[in-house]
Amino acid sequence: MSDSLSPDSRGGDDASGRGRPDAAVVAAATWRVVPFDSLSLHELQCIYMARQAVFVVEQRCAFRDADGLDERAHHLAAWSPIQREPLAYARLLEPGAKFAEASIGRVLTTTAARRRGLGRETMVRALAHAAVIWPGVAVRICAQSRLEAFYASLGFVVAGPRYLEDGIDHTEMVHAGVR
Repeated sequence: MSDSLSPDSRGGDDASGRGRPDAAVVAAATWRVVPFDSLSLHELQCIYMARQAVFVVEQRCAFRDADGLDERAHHLAAWSPIQREPLAYARLLEPGAKFAEASIGRVLTTTAARRRGLGRETMVRALAHAAVIWPGVAVRICAQSRLEAFYASLGFVVAGPRYLEDGIDHTEMVHAGVR
């Protein structure tokens, strides 16, 4: 399991059962990035629901989502009043938590909010936040290989061979740190 920024053929409606939000709702999303201890219990539950809907249900990946790293992370989410789960989400880990570099993972856009540019906006915001809290530190990701070109367009470069994780091809990629 890793990042999911575009629809999966096995996907369906968003986890809340609601339809697709219109462009104005997506544009008016409230973005919030906070450390774990600043998440409310409600926010944490909704983040876990979104991650399970995308990674476990849509992508059919049986993996340990609660991996003990959430407590060391900053959590970036786009919230909307019409959908319980965040429209988009990413987890930022400090250098040394998973890799020597900082890392961004668990990147997702919920089914109802896809094809509206939120995947790119999520990554741009995540990289900007990483540059503020860890200036000059490179960022490593474990990208689904089908998304290599997307991540390359954001400045990531391939940093290793492809490998299988949860039955999906992945590629490690690195973004040079920004000061």
